[in-house]
Amino acid sequence: MKRIALVSALSLALVGNVFADSHEGHEHVVHWGYTGEAGPSHWGDLKKEYGTCKTGQQQSPINITAAKDIEQHAIKFDYHTSTMNIVNNGHTVQNNFAKGSSITLDGKTFNLLQVHFHTPSENHLEGQSYPMEAHFVHKSDDGKLAVVAVLIKEGANNAFLQKIVDNMPHHEAAAKDVAGVEMNGADFVPAENGYYAFMGSLTTPPCSEGVQWLMMKSQAEASKAQIAALHEVMHTNNRPIQATNGREIVE
Repeated sequence: MKRIALVSALSLALVGNVFADSHEGHEHVVHWGYTGEAGPSHWGDLKKEYGTCKTGQQQSPINITAAKDIEQHAIKFDYHTSTMNIVNNGHTVQNNFAKGSSITLDGKTFNLLQVHFHTPSENHLEGQSYPMEAHFVHKSDDGKLAVVAVLIKEGANNAFLQKIVDNMPHHEAAAKDVAGVEMNGADFVPAENGYYAFMGSLTTPPCSEGVQWLMMKSQAEASKAQIAALHEVMHTNNRPIQATNGREIVE
């Protein structure tokens, strides 16, 4: 089955960990990361194309506090099962989904590309950080992005995450199918579909804005051991909270 992600510019922006520049005829590679001189506070200076990481006014993640309660359409999830296709890209562990799954919001359809994880959470809720966060990344036919974010708290063992734990590469490695293991986002996203909506950005370079964020009000659960296993592989991979700059957050 033809896979989405890693071959498109979108996927490279979401999961790429290096870029090459030419300087006086010599090519060098510069890494971005989460610590030191390659960390989030320096992303905007690493490459001119990453300038939005420093100058953007609608950056993610954010701390969700006061939200405007309005009548919103529910997110229509249309997720289907596909064979696991997993990758460790050096920044996160990610499962790529085959074509066919999507969400619909206000009549607009966004196709599901992948889910990846952050430990601890990137977004906060009322000032609270969570042990982990999942980002289900979607793209519409006209190139718009929508991310369904699910905060993860410590609790019961999670069957969806256990498949990730059992099959994730422990070191950076190319995407691979895992025969006999099937993934369906519907097995993870909370059944209670209340959500917070706000405009934001990618949380990794180039920090492109115009991303529709949909953070589920209900949290998923994962066991302490599952969270620890993912953190051991991904390490701390959360971008710090960004200023809201007067953005409207609705619930």
